[in-house]
Order: sequence, then structure tokens, then C-alpha cells
Amino acid sequence: MPSIKRVMQRLCFIVVLLGTSSSLQANTDSRVIEEGIASYYSDYFQGRTTASGDTFNQQELTAAHKTLPFGTRVKVVRTDTGQEVEVVINDRGPFIKGRVIDLSKRAAQKLGMLDRGVAPVLITQAD
Repeated sequence: MPSIKRVMQRLCFIVVLLGTSSSLQANTDSRVIEEGIASYYSDYFQGRTTASGDTFNQQELTAAHKTLPFGTRVKVVRTDTGQEVEVVINDRGPFIKGRVIDLSKRAAQKLGMLDRGVAPVLITQAD
């Protein structure tokens, strides 16, 4: 027969394991696509053709992502301020290590990141 001490150790282990498992499930949002650093296009790209064939316009709410299909609508939330914007993916990029999305200037303005150039963001599926 196992000692009381051994039974209590196993019970504590099970409680910790179950507590960790349920908290991980509670924090998982299936709508989250990616988290990282956003940047925005320079004016150099205004009027150029995007990877989808669209003409790039800084005043539209568009973005570049490495893998999302063209036409995908995503919500981009700035994690340090809570500001958000909805954009359509119409280009590929960004091609700078550590960056997850390149935004049009109008989208970046809505996130209040024009002065900084980059911002921490969370990308989710748009409603």
C-alpha cells in the first residue's frame, strides 16, 4: 500500500497538470493567426503593382502577409495600445526578419504607428 506522502505527491501533480491544461485551453483563441511586429510601406511603393496584381494605394486599408491568401480580411490589433484596424491582404511580405505584416499608410495611421514605424500587433480573423 502506498504511503500517504506518495499519494499526496501524485494528487498534487494531477491537480497542477489539470490546472495548467484548463488555463491553456481558456487562453487559446482559434481566431488568432499570428503575433509579432507590424511595419508599413514607404511611399516608394505607391502606384506599383502588388503580388496579387492590384495597384498599391497608401490610402486603402490593405496589407502584405507572407502566407495568407489574397483577399483575406484580418483584424490587426496593436497590443500595446489596443488600437485596431481591419485590412485586406493583397501583397506578399514583409521580408524583414521578425516582422509579420506590412500595412498601408492609412492602416498604420489608424494604429497610431506612423511616428514609430513599427508596432507590436496581434493578427486575427476578421468578423
